[in-house]
Amino acid sequence: MSSPYEIRAVEADTPEVAAAKARVRRRRSIALAIALALFAITFYTLTIVKMGPALFDRAL
Repeated sequence: MSSPYEIRAVEADTPEVAAAKARVRRRRSIALAIALALFAITFYTLTIVKMGPALFDRAL
Protein backbone atom coordinates (compact mmCIF):
# COMPACT_ATOMS: atom_id res chain seq x y z
CA MET A 1 0.00 0.00 0.00
CA SER A 2 1.39 3.40 -0.89
CA SER A 3 1.72 6.27 1.47
CA PRO A 4 -0.09 9.54 0.66
CA TYR A 5 3.27 11.27 0.95
CA GLU A 6 5.00 8.97 -1.52
CA ILE A 7 6.15 10.64 -4.71
CA ARG A 8 5.09 8.81 -7.83
CA ALA A 9 6.63 9.08 -11.25
CA VAL A 10 4.29 10.58 -13.82
CA GLU A 11 4.61 8.94 -17.20
CA ALA A 12 3.87 11.00 -20.28
CA ASP A 13 1.41 9.46 -22.73
CA THR A 14 2.68 8.37 -26.09
CA PRO A 15 1.12 10.14 -29.09
CA GLU A 16 -0.96 7.04 -29.86
CA VAL A 17 -2.35 6.86 -26.32
CA ALA A 18 -3.04 10.61 -26.29
CA ALA A 19 -4.89 10.35 -29.62
CA ALA A 20 -6.94 7.41 -28.36
CA LYS A 21 -7.88 9.31 -25.20
CA ALA A 22 -8.86 12.34 -27.30
CA ARG A 23 -11.12 10.16 -29.49
CA VAL A 24 -12.81 8.67 -26.43
CA ARG A 25 -13.35 12.14 -24.93
CA ARG A 26 -14.78 13.44 -28.20
CA ARG A 27 -17.20 10.50 -28.53
CA ARG A 28 -18.31 10.96 -24.92
CA SER A 29 -18.84 14.69 -25.48
CA ILE A 30 -20.89 14.05 -28.62
CA ALA A 31 -22.98 11.41 -26.83
CA LEU A 32 -23.66 13.79 -23.93
CA ALA A 33 -24.62 16.59 -26.34
CA ILE A 34 -27.06 14.31 -28.17
CA ALA A 35 -28.55 13.10 -24.89
CA LEU A 36 -28.98 16.69 -23.66
CA ALA A 37 -30.60 17.75 -26.95
CA LEU A 38 -33.04 14.82 -26.84
CA PHE A 39 -33.86 15.64 -23.22
CA ALA A 40 -34.59 19.29 -24.09
CA ILE A 41 -36.68 18.34 -27.15
CA THR A 42 -38.65 15.84 -25.05
CA PHE A 43 -39.49 18.46 -22.43
CA TYR A 44 -40.41 21.02 -25.09
CA THR A 45 -42.69 18.54 -26.86
CA LEU A 46 -44.34 17.35 -23.64
CA THR A 47 -44.96 20.95 -22.58
CA ILE A 48 -46.70 21.77 -25.88
CA VAL A 49 -48.75 18.54 -25.70
CA LYS A 50 -49.85 19.21 -22.11
CA MET A 51 -51.01 22.73 -23.02
CA GLY A 52 -53.20 21.21 -25.70
CA PRO A 53 -54.64 22.61 -28.90
CA ALA A 54 -56.32 25.50 -27.06
CA LEU A 55 -52.89 27.14 -26.84
CA PHE A 56 -53.16 28.19 -30.48
CA ASP A 57 -56.84 29.33 -30.28
CA ARG A 58 -56.34 32.03 -27.67
CA ALA A 59 -56.85 35.73 -28.32
CA LEU A 60 -53.76 37.82 -28.70
